[in-house]
Amino acid sequence: MEISVERVPLERAQVLRNLMELYQHDHAEFEDAELDEHGLYGYKYLDHYWTEPGRHPFLIRVDGNIAGFALVRDSTNTGDGKNEMAEFFIVKKYRRRGIGRIAAHRIFDTFPGKWSVGQVDRNLPAKGFWQAIISDYTEGRFEEITDTEWGKGPVRLFESRAGSG
Repeated sequence: MEISVERVPLERAQVLRNLMELYQHDHAEFEDAELDEHGLYGYKYLDHYWTEPGRHPFLIRVDGNIAGFALVRDSTNTGDGKNEMAEFFIVKKYRRRGIGRIAAHRIFDTFPGKWSVGQVDRNLPAKGFWQAIISDYTEGRFEEITDTEWGKGPVRLFESRAGSG
């Protein structure tokens, strides 16, 4: 099984837009998102990933097939120097096969330095996934805080192996 993580060029943005609808459908039970009049959730920040510095869109593939995506943003605008996993999604067909772990680890290695990964408190599968992934990646060396600004849930703070010397 070959797993790849590739940047998405602007001309392929529609692929991410389509995947975002699947992702938001999965998350609808944890958040208060509603469909619009076209039957879509939409994602108002998606276009920013091709127009603003510090935003990085990725497709995750398995044996050449689309298996998910990741949206990474750095906080160069806020000055705290952290990378943030803004969104991460593996389609159901490819879950529980280690694909998400491999893809997340590769993305962490791509961006050296400090990281922040948060979850919605009610999303128990995501909380368990990120607890395991980050614990494995850091060998247990991370800090967990509660997101008080947005009131969403746990945030795990750590440094990527690529940035740790």
